[in-house]
Amino acid sequence: MSISSTKFALFGAALIAISYGLARFAFGLFVPQIRADLALSPDLIGIIGALPLISFVLSTLVAPLAAVRLGARNTVVLSAAFGAVGLALISRASGAVSLGIGVFACGICTGLMMPALTAAMQALVDRSVHGRVSSVMNAGTSIGVAVAVPAVLFLAGIWRFAYMAFAILAVLGIVAAWYVIPSVSRVTPANAAPPAPITRLQWRRLFRLSLFAFAMGFVSSAYWIFAPDLVVTFGELPSSAPGWLWLAVGVAGLGGAVVADLADRNNPPITQALMLMMLAVSLALLAASPDQLVLATFSALVFGVAYMSLTGLYLMTGIRLLPGRLSVGPVLPFLAVSLGQAAGSPVVGALVNNLGYSDAFAIFCAIGTLVALLSPLYPGYIEEECGEVAEEETGLQAAYDYQLQDEEGEPYSYNQSAD
Repeated sequence: MSISSTKFALFGAALIAISYGLARFAFGLFVPQIRADLALSPDLIGIIGALPLISFVLSTLVAPLAAVRLGARNTVVLSAAFGAVGLALISRASGAVSLGIGVFACGICTGLMMPALTAAMQALVDRSVHGRVSSVMNAGTSIGVAVAVPAVLFLAGIWRFAYMAFAILAVLGIVAAWYVIPSVSRVTPANAAPPAPITRLQWRRLFRLSLFAFAMGFVSSAYWIFAPDLVVTFGELPSSAPGWLWLAVGVAGLGGAVVADLADRNNPPITQALMLMMLAVSLALLAASPDQLVLATFSALVFGVAYMSLTGLYLMTGIRLLPGRLSVGPVLPFLAVSLGQAAGSPVVGALVNNLGYSDAFAIFCAIGTLVALLSPLYPGYIEEECGEVAEEETGLQAAYDYQLQDEEGEPYSYNQSAD
């Protein structure tokens, strides 16, 4: 099936909206209602909030192999199926255990989705626009977060119904993926040499990138998991208030894709420092004014731009640091972000339980500021060492002929030019 780069990017963004926006990050939006209905403590919520991040890491490690063995289509369908099951389980949760199983399944959904879409992108999209298409798909997280908002604004108090509606959307994603994503298992550019071995310099730079991504995930976990509970429980705002926060995060996050693309082509270290400072400021602003809806919403706008810009920047930097290795370059920083969130979630839960929201958010704000000051260590690209080879490997040419192999093992060819 033929599909343009633009259409693939938009369809991928829709699937990312379901898997990341609804199955993963919408959880924090409903924490106040879930915590009240199931009588869960902040530290227990922090542990449960870390479960989908752990399952994300585990599933991401096997996702590239799954995409090869099962094919891109089947892996995307499997991912959406885990999302549908996990969301349905959350809607029927009766306690911490059933809730934890549901969010764990949702984490598997997110871990499989991006590598599966990346495998399909290798087959259908010209390599010269891989970074840009990945950035657009990454912005789907903001769309999913924004879609979750009406559930809180208009269905306050009935979070179970909202999660069942999300599960239905995931089922629709399964059907759409089956018809749109090709049954490709392997992709080999015609007459292309295999990717060069990863050099020691590339590993060092990828390691530094992953450290920054881990730190950003650690700091951002406070906002994703506890921001709604902060404004409702501590700020005593109405139960619909988190909806406005997440709407602001979603809308502002769409601009993050543009910022990431601009930063990728200009000065990534400076942009990373600026965005990390904005992330830290959003935590401080929310902790200082949880009872003022306007200021709290403004903090969500700042957080949305910063978070989506940083994840997009890390994604594109990973692609450029390891050109031609989409199963490694963009995957490792995403793993690092999730590991950071998994580590940060129980820590902030324990701090909230022992020190209160203000001190907990202040500590995470200080950590974010410290990491921002280290941004001169953010890795540069490899063009200066590799010269023309880097440009060649990145695929900066008009079109590529791909030799594809479907699930039955029958080869066919596909020519896709950049839009």
